[in-house]
Amino acid sequence: MTLHHFHLKAHWPGLRNDVGEIEAGNLKTTVSIPPEMDGPGIGTNPDEMLLGAAATCYIITLAAMMQRSHLEKEDLTLESEGIVDVTDGVFTYKKIIHRPTIVLKKEATEQDKKLAMRLAEKAEKSCMISRAIQGNVELELEVTIK
Repeated sequence: MTLHHFHLKAHWPGLRNDVGEIEAGNLKTTVSIPPEMDGPGIGTNPDEMLLGAAATCYIITLAAMMQRSHLEKEDLTLESEGIVDVTDGVFTYKKIIHRPTIVLKKEATEQDKKLAMRLAEKAEKSCMISRAIQGNVELELEVTIK
C-alpha cells in the first residue's frame, strides 16, 4: 500500500469576519467567509474549495480515462455548481453538479460518443474526492458530447 501525505498550513488572525491565509504545496491564497454567508468575501472560501477539489478531481480523472481508452478529443471543459442549504442556521453542502463538455474529433463514431458518455459517468464514481464525499453530498452529472 502506498500512502500520499498532503499538508496545509492555515493562519487566522481574527474572529469570524476576518481574513486568513492558507498554504499547501502550490496553493497559497487568502480565505474568508463568502458574502452570501455575511462574510467579507475576500479570497476563496471552503465552499469554493470543496467545489474546486471535486471539479478538478473529476476532470483529471475523466481525461486520464479517455487517454487510457484511446478516445481522442478536441477539447474537454467543465462547469460545476455547488449548492449549500441553510436551514435553521445550519449550513449543509447539499449538492455538486458537474457539467462536462466533451468535444470529440470530427471523425468520431457513435461508438466513440457512447464510450465518452460511459467514461464521463465512470469518472464521477472513480474520482477520489467524489468517493470521499459520497453519502454526504449529492453528486449530479449533466454531460454534453459534441
